[in-house]
Amino acid sequence: MIIAKMHLAFNRAVAAVKNKKGQNTIEYLFMLGIIVVVVGIVGGLIKTFMPELFDNIKEKILGQAGGI
Repeated sequence: MIIAKMHLAFNRAVAAVKNKKGQNTIEYLFMLGIIVVVVGIVGGLIKTFMPELFDNIKEKILGQAGGI
């Protein structure tokens, strides 16, 4: 009797592990989290380097406009 109960419990556990009903949702949330982190890092880097880039572009434009 104990062996039959153990076998039944084991089969239920295996069935629960094989149940992939929520797996796609978890995978999509994980991927979304990674994308949010990457966009945040890239945004921080752009915010750091963009003022310098715009200043360089402005200086080149004004330098060329002054030479006309």
